[in-house]
Amino acid sequence: QVQLVESGGGLVQAGGSLSLSCAASGRTISSYAMGWFRQAPGKERDFVAAITQTGGTTYYMDSVKGRFTISRDNAKNTVTLQMNSLNPQDTAVYYCAARSTVVPGTETKRAWYDHWGQGTQVTVSS
Repeated sequence: QVQLVESGGGLVQAGGSLSLSCAASGRTISSYAMGWFRQAPGKERDFVAAITQTGGTTYYMDSVKGRFTISRDNAKNTVTLQMNSLNPQDTAVYYCAARSTVVPGTETKRAWYDHWGQGTQVTVSS
């Protein structure tokens, strides 16, 4: 079983950047597809970005394309979400997630992810 711990959240002004990190332990993440989700107060937990086991393919929600970049380092057992040009609508708790069953077309589906971190708060001020 893999355990995930997010870090790097905080308070940033609109237009600024943050880099979120997800550190895995217990198992190597090389066999997992990884994703980032976010949940704003009173809203559902939404897909943000995902990356395949080798890092060869990435997926993004439309509103973060061109601003966010997901990457992974399987040797270090980490996944990173680089967030640029942040705006107040990006304010949320961000969660790292891993899935062992990879079915094409389900990268953005929360239910397909088996393991979750505790989340890290990102707040963007206007």
